[in-house]
Amino acid sequence: MEKKNDITTIDDIQQLVDTFYGKVRENPLIGPIFNGVIGDRWPEHLAKMYRFWQTVLFGEHTYFGSPFPPHAQLPVDRRHFDTWLGLWHATIDQFFEGEKATEAKWRGDKMAEMFLAKIDYFRNNQSSPLL
Repeated sequence: MEKKNDITTIDDIQQLVDTFYGKVRENPLIGPIFNGVIGDRWPEHLAKMYRFWQTVLFGEHTYFGSPFPPHAQLPVDRRHFDTWLGLWHATIDQFFEGEKATEAKWRGDKMAEMFLAKIDYFRNNQSSPLL
């Protein structure tokens, strides 16, 4: 089997993000949620995700924002996050292996865990996140 490269460039991040969100958009569980919220703004969303992952994985601060608030009111639960994570891990494994690939999976896991906990908190306490 051919050895895969690690995630080392912005081109790698773009390949990962584009492929991943292509799978998300087609997924019967989470696709309708993402497509409904994002609508025709996919190019803008993908560009934002390139900057987000460039900041997270490479420490190159190109993303400025708060990733959680746009997700706070989405009709999602653990099934949705598990689906998201399954697609995220599968897409990383499809193209990459190495330290950054492992970190990308770990960070995705931690973000999903945090987002789910925060969504549950806001639902159970009838409060809203600070923007």
